[in-house]
Amino acid sequence: MSDSGGVTTRVAVRKTYKLFIGGKFPRSESGRTYQVQDSNVALASRKDLRDAVVAARAAVKGWSGATAYNRGQILYRVAEMLEGRREQFVALGEPAGEVDAAIDRWVWYAGWSDKLPQVYGGVNPVAGPYFNLSTPEPTGVVGVVAPVEPSLLGLVSVVAPVIVSGNTAVVLASPARPLAAVTLAEVLATSDLPAGVVNVLTGRITETAPWLASHLDVDALDLTGVVDPQLAVELEQAAAGNLKRVLRPAVTPVDWSADPGTRRMTTFLETKTVWHPKGN
Repeated sequence: MSDSGGVTTRVAVRKTYKLFIGGKFPRSESGRTYQVQDSNVALASRKDLRDAVVAARAAVKGWSGATAYNRGQILYRVAEMLEGRREQFVALGEPAGEVDAAIDRWVWYAGWSDKLPQVYGGVNPVAGPYFNLSTPEPTGVVGVVAPVEPSLLGLVSVVAPVIVSGNTAVVLASPARPLAAVTLAEVLATSDLPAGVVNVLTGRITETAPWLASHLDVDALDLTGVVDPQLAVELEQAAAGNLKRVLRPAVTPVDWSADPGTRRMTTFLETKTVWHPKGN
């Protein structure tokens, strides 16, 4: 368009941030968006959530069957790609220090990928001519309600421990600050992470979380980002329908810059025990 002086002025194209499901970036099937952080963001529906669970379930076999070394390589690749887009996240309003911490956290979890079986598995002593071996295995599809703040470091701190061991994730991003989550999805899409391992939905937690909690093809639930205690109780009750493993919201504020420890990884592991007779 031109102004009164005949000088052409350009109208910038406002980006619409879409969902991330099965390695693709679809709009919500409802066609709805909402404005937040001066951007148009997809408003996920129940149908979108079902699609995300289907994608996550389809990815379980390949991702859990990959070698721990390969999963570690991919998580490290995420850190590399995130490093290359560091300034983009800073431009979105993420503090530079938190972006750096998020990059380092991917590296930290990548290092754990081939160490979990050694630390949390082992040979058990038994009274008989048998070997008794315990090994940790992924739970399956994990629903994650991401923290509201910090939107990037908090998100990475709940997603990385879920997928490092072979689980897949359906993530409900922070409704107030979703841009970091969708931009991280763009990083994941170019980091060799198989489609469906991480699926990101934006919109109202109160609208999608109940369906995530009650979905019978979701095996576990991380409620870290649920700030309403009553909603957390209702979601945990809904999760009991198929005996989901539930990680409750922290009672006290979480220091996301602290050493994360291993609890978030081990919460979403199952222990498989095998008996084998000894030879003569």
